[in-house]
Amino acid sequence: MRRGTTPCEHTAGCETLTIVDSSTTPPSPAEAYAAARRRGRYPQLARFASDVAFTFDEFQIRGCEALEDGHGVLVCAPTGAGKTIVGEFAVHLALAEGRKCFYTTPIKALSNQKYGDLVDRYGPDAVGLLTGDTSINGGAQIVVMTTEVLRNMLYAESSTLDDLGYVVMDEVHYLADRFRGAVWEEVILHLPSYVRVVGLSATVSNAEEFGEWLMEVRGDTDVVVDEHRPVPLWQHMFVGGRMLDLFAGERIDTEGTGEKGEKGEAKLNPQLLRKVEDTARMHAPAGLRGRGRRGAPYRGPRYRPPSRTEIVDRLDAAGLLPAIVFIFSRAGCDAAVAQCVRSRLRLNGPEEIEQVRRIVDERTAELPQSDLAVLGYWEWREALEQGIAAHHAGLLPAFKETVEELFVRGLVKVVFATETLALGINMPARTVVLERLVKYNGEAHVDLTPGEYTQLTGRAGRRGIDVEGHAVVVWQPGVDPRQVAGLASTRTYPLRSSFRPGYNMAVNLVGRFGSAAARELLERSFAQFQADRSVVGLSRRIDRNVEALRGYADAVTGDVTELRAYLTLRQRVSEREKVLARQNTASRRAQTAGSLEKLRKGDVIAVPQGRRAGLAVVVDPGVDQFDEPRPVVVTEDRWAGPLSLSDFPAPVEPLGRLKLPKHVELRSPKTRRDVAASLRNLGLRPPRRTKWRSDAHSDPELADLRRQLRNHPVHGMADREANLRWVERYQRLEAETEQLKRKVAATTHSLARAFDRIRRLLSERGFLDTEGDAVTEHGRLLARLYSESDLLAAECIRQRLWHGLAPAELAAVVSTLVYEARRDATTESKLPAGPVSTAWQETVRVWTDLVEDERRHRLDRTREPDAGFAWPVYRWARGETLEKVLTAAEVNGQELSAGDFVRWSRQVVDLLDQIKDVLGREHPVGGAAGKASRLLRRGVVAAGEV
Repeated sequence: MRRGTTPCEHTAGCETLTIVDSSTTPPSPAEAYAAARRRGRYPQLARFASDVAFTFDEFQIRGCEALEDGHGVLVCAPTGAGKTIVGEFAVHLALAEGRKCFYTTPIKALSNQKYGDLVDRYGPDAVGLLTGDTSINGGAQIVVMTTEVLRNMLYAESSTLDDLGYVVMDEVHYLADRFRGAVWEEVILHLPSYVRVVGLSATVSNAEEFGEWLMEVRGDTDVVVDEHRPVPLWQHMFVGGRMLDLFAGERIDTEGTGEKGEKGEAKLNPQLLRKVEDTARMHAPAGLRGRGRRGAPYRGPRYRPPSRTEIVDRLDAAGLLPAIVFIFSRAGCDAAVAQCVRSRLRLNGPEEIEQVRRIVDERTAELPQSDLAVLGYWEWREALEQGIAAHHAGLLPAFKETVEELFVRGLVKVVFATETLALGINMPARTVVLERLVKYNGEAHVDLTPGEYTQLTGRAGRRGIDVEGHAVVVWQPGVDPRQVAGLASTRTYPLRSSFRPGYNMAVNLVGRFGSAAARELLERSFAQFQADRSVVGLSRRIDRNVEALRGYADAVTGDVTELRAYLTLRQRVSEREKVLARQNTASRRAQTAGSLEKLRKGDVIAVPQGRRAGLAVVVDPGVDQFDEPRPVVVTEDRWAGPLSLSDFPAPVEPLGRLKLPKHVELRSPKTRRDVAASLRNLGLRPPRRTKWRSDAHSDPELADLRRQLRNHPVHGMADREANLRWVERYQRLEAETEQLKRKVAATTHSLARAFDRIRRLLSERGFLDTEGDAVTEHGRLLARLYSESDLLAAECIRQRLWHGLAPAELAAVVSTLVYEARRDATTESKLPAGPVSTAWQETVRVWTDLVEDERRHRLDRTREPDAGFAWPVYRWARGETLEKVLTAAEVNGQELSAGDFVRWSRQVVDLLDQIKDVLGREHPVGGAAGKASRLLRRGVVAAGEV
């Protein structure tokens, strides 16, 4: 299935950039002269580039030149394009200038990876790592860290910031994350003005807007945007056992042959459309049996999606490994690995297996031997030896890091992963497979967005290794190739700020700048920048509306006040008529239903309207089978069947009776003919239709309104209707304008107003002074607690709720402020009896009071404490084995993997360490927090920490 050895030109479905190999294409004299001039102007870039084994792309050169010119820079480029080169050049410049460079990332895994890259290049003495639970050489000239660590340094005015010259913010588009994105803006706003910021972002459609904001708050900032992938990406669908191109002109099959269509061709592949249509027609969707929609029988067997083994086999045969298969479920990823292992799928040879064993031994040496069985170590290792692995948040950190290293080395050929792998970890593949186009977002199953699709498939195609990448969507019933084409071709991914002031942020801002300056700082945020931009458009609409309103007013020739009053009367008449009509309809329907319920077998009735209009005889009253009566009748023209309320606009009265046999066989044509003949022989005639009299004729309120309308001065105006039309237009536009004004008022200074509401609440609770302009002693404690439940933790400490708790007991209670159950946990949380249960109840009481205050001040409410992790962390702090802890959780119906256990334990440790640092070891709670932290840091929880 491989297509050859040269990249394609721009082709339908292919985000391509033709790459020219400078080693085989000699530069022209003009190009050589320009390159020489550049080397003279940018000596540091020339030195940096001389150590790199490939030629830089134009966007990389532009970004690096901007830095050497002394500017900040924002680089937006697709995943895998190589934008980190600009970040690494900032490191080079810092070392050359004798200054510091902080390289920040959104997640620990990416920090670890970048730390390893920089150590390989500059040596361990020059590089440090700070990730909250890991501290290596923090005073180094180059320090890799998570963004939260830098934010905390800025608030604490740490001396580590001395001589800082550059800050690289990798994956800076993460500031759109609704949970953690605000940290990026805090850092950008708080960094000293002399620090140059290097923002590295995935492609976003409003890069210029983001760059304008950076220019406003950071000064001179260049924006470098590149929308082309260095490695072409080909789009396919796997359907009916075959892999077919999504777009016409990209023919690919499992026999290894292929051809490309004309440049620019963008229509869908007709062969794929026919295959999807045929497959959909032949199969029932998985999980459905028997009959389809509207009772139509399925013509084929139930649809079964291809097995993961089948997909991997096809990719392997086509030379499209290594691959990442995205499955939006941890359990699904683990099941896929087990399925491949059971099938005896072998992707590694003997030499590769030996390399895998060596690396696994090195990476897992710190894990206690007694825990290996409960960790599923041996099954995990067997899968790695076969070249197969899973990657998701539930894995043990040591397992995840081992998988990442083996994949990069080419020793794992297939990774079944959740979307967490798409957050920036350097794990590119030749092929990316999407099993589904729907994922669970924590609240509901939702379709992938174009941005998410691009982020996931962007890992396909390794620069310098692959000449092209491949994205494959596995077809399932309901998946339309047009939908996939829309995801693959949409290029609008706006970056939206998620910045909002919080409690910790508020006390830190007041403490550092005072309330007035803090409000001004919030006004400079990207969130307010975007809000103000939206206000500009709204204000223009308001101005246009106001001008139009003047024109409408000028067009009115009568008294506007009288016209509006008359129009209001008209509207009241119309509303009353609608109310009466609804009442009338309901009353008539109820009376009609009552009359149908009284019908008996043999009653002759008149059907007043519809296709069955005429005489009919009741064969079955039909009052026991349905919610509403549906009498079964035979009509004069021999039709038999049920009637409904919709066939009768008014109640029904029997016109006579017809004697019928005990059993009437309606399926018999002869029986229907005989009954119809007997009906006609009765000589009855349908009565004239009686008009249902509306209550409107007798309603005194409506009569009074109509009388007022007739007596109104406007009623006799000659040009009344023309004037009323202008007034109606005026009122509609006036209402729209008022709504726009309210929206502008709510948007303008929205962050500052939210900040003021937070200040008022913090003043009431004693964390700021009564004016909200100075931080109190309790506020200084809150300023050093960085947690989603920061104010709740500070209140529990202030109110001495946790005094007297033993270390393990404190760990259990603190976990309730950190832990959040996955999805909708149905199991009831259990707590150790005694002091833990009491402290938990008091913590919930404080949370309840806090939420009531937040409601009163119109603030987002603090997340409810969750006791789901209290028992496991309590047992672990008491020294129980990992097997006992996880087994006890499973017995209680709790889904807790080893990776989850380590992740939550480390978050509890982090908050305990903060409490210890804030209160000091001599404080009863601070001392217990320090001891609890040490108790938790053992075994798998401590493995990999430094």
